[in-house]
Amino acid sequence: MPNLSNEHQAIALIGNPNTGKTTVFNCLTGAKQKVGNWPGVTVEKKEGSLIGHNNYTVVDLPGAYSIGAHTNDELIARNYIIFEKPSAVINVIDTTNLKRNLYLTIQLLEMEANVVLALNMMDEAKTINIEIDISKLSTLLGIPAVPIVAKNNQGINNLIKYCTLNSPKTTKSFRLDYGSAIEAELSKLENALQVHGVSSAKHPLRFYALRLLEKDNDILEIAEFTHPETAKKQILSLRDECLRNLEKNYGENLDTIFIEKRYKFIEKIIEQVISNEEGESTNTFSDKIDKIVLNKYLGLPIFFLVMLIVFKFTFAVSGPLTEYLETFFEFLGSWLATVITNEFLASFFVEGIIGGLGAIIIFLPVILCIFFAMSFLESTGYMARGAYITDRFMRTIGLEGKAFIPLVIGFGCNVPAVLATRTLERRRDKMITILISPLMSCGARLPIYALFISVFFQQYQALILFSLYFLGIILAIIMAKIFGLFLFPGKPAPLLVELPPYRLPTLKTTLIQIWKKANSFLKKVGTTILVFVIIIWILSNLPWGVEYAGPESLMGYIGTMLAPLLTPLGFGTREAASALLFGIAAKEMVVSTLALLYGTGQEGLITVISQLWTPLSAYSFMVMTLIYIPCAGMIAAIKAETGSWKWALFAMLYTIVLGWVLSFIVYQGGLLLGLG
Repeated sequence: MPNLSNEHQAIALIGNPNTGKTTVFNCLTGAKQKVGNWPGVTVEKKEGSLIGHNNYTVVDLPGAYSIGAHTNDELIARNYIIFEKPSAVINVIDTTNLKRNLYLTIQLLEMEANVVLALNMMDEAKTINIEIDISKLSTLLGIPAVPIVAKNNQGINNLIKYCTLNSPKTTKSFRLDYGSAIEAELSKLENALQVHGVSSAKHPLRFYALRLLEKDNDILEIAEFTHPETAKKQILSLRDECLRNLEKNYGENLDTIFIEKRYKFIEKIIEQVISNEEGESTNTFSDKIDKIVLNKYLGLPIFFLVMLIVFKFTFAVSGPLTEYLETFFEFLGSWLATVITNEFLASFFVEGIIGGLGAIIIFLPVILCIFFAMSFLESTGYMARGAYITDRFMRTIGLEGKAFIPLVIGFGCNVPAVLATRTLERRRDKMITILISPLMSCGARLPIYALFISVFFQQYQALILFSLYFLGIILAIIMAKIFGLFLFPGKPAPLLVELPPYRLPTLKTTLIQIWKKANSFLKKVGTTILVFVIIIWILSNLPWGVEYAGPESLMGYIGTMLAPLLTPLGFGTREAASALLFGIAAKEMVVSTLALLYGTGQEGLITVISQLWTPLSAYSFMVMTLIYIPCAGMIAAIKAETGSWKWALFAMLYTIVLGWVLSFIVYQGGLLLGLG
């Protein structure tokens, strides 16, 4: 490692998906983590202080299979390593799949990064009889290699020591020989880069030359030229000449030559460092499970059964916790009403703050329970199977199975679901997936479902919640088919998805994930939702002197104008109309708005709803909130990913029309069947 001072240093963490990188990050930072976005993009950025070394910040780079800069995630990782030059780059490796994982390692070494290899899942490697000569691997690559089992926190202290060594780098320079023909062209490009002012001390020139031969023109955007425009034209012209020279030797398969050269190098390393005991069983524990859960007849029913169990678990565990919170806020509201003698202030705090925010916070246990269950399934490796299980079915509607992954992410939040479409290579698949993502029932809708289900569907909680999620999936399938036929004709791309081995998640990792979700939710409650709660309270009191949230108030006027449009749906009241309107800002606002407009607090809200609504109108309302206009954050994400307001406005328009039509069918159909 390079000579490090006591000044603040950065340690970058990178690895393929499903290598345990998140667990390693949690081990290195504990709870000292910050989550934001990378500058200029909506990709999540996680960083935290290194445990025991506050002068080190661990930066969790997006998961990547390579540094090809084909996606925003790869671009962020590449540029961070080149520009920020972290003191160490921890490359987390799945030891059970060394061949695939080392491809990224080779590219990192070609970038001249200070790599420390974290060989994770050593316990699993031993289980399947894989023995690795770690010392030899370290020697061959010229970098430290540290065996770890992140889920048990084993080897993490050694990993930290290697990253914080206060000694100069002693490892050899890495150079993969691509053969005389390619090496000659690489030398030409390296010399040209230097001639045009690019410093070899500041930039990995050989890596730049390799990327150019791999037809990555964007690499020139990060090089520092003396005269950029002239330099770029001349270097690209030289690059094209180099490619023509190489095509004489390699023909039209030049694109794959670099990949093959790297994998041949990796294979030679593996031959020297890995030994498998004779007679090892190829039928692993994961293989045995997959014979059942990936069965073409049983796979889909099992998947839906698992989802139903998730919802049953959610209500079984969250029910008592929700009641405790409800009792607490009820007590707090009553206490404040007696303490605050000023009628205006009492109304503001009791009806506004406590009534509005409390109506949301009491459903925090529901949200955390479902996030816990989804995080558990994802960590075990089961959710990755979802793409495989649904691939055949999704192809019938014109989408590849890989599109299932962003849609599943949408169960947590629709915004990252849209961002996750970057993994889809074809614009057609990406656009369709973005447009149907709002139909996935996100966590923000859970307080709405929890409220009405707790009032009208006590005996069928899991089934009703499952039906709403299932309805969203069915609608997404139908709309994907329609969009594929009329807006984006064509065939889906073939499915390429990794199926990681099944693993038991660690309690620490799961709890950290849940804490981040809770923290994010509470921040949203304390900022955006608080602002809108105050706005609703003010509109409900203006003009001063009118009945709170009455027909003469501004809020009452807004709701009264919109209510007739909702009458055929079973909830044509000013309260319901206003709640849907403010739900566009954030779906959690629907419950807060109802609580504020009814002026009842948490317990009173349940009572009023049981008196003024029916099970049929309640279900119709939940269908509407499932489908209609995405939240403001989702609209912004669609605009950012599609690069056009046109598609964001289209998503708003089609979802509100679809929501109205489906709610109409539910309510009017229910009346015809005598369910009203």
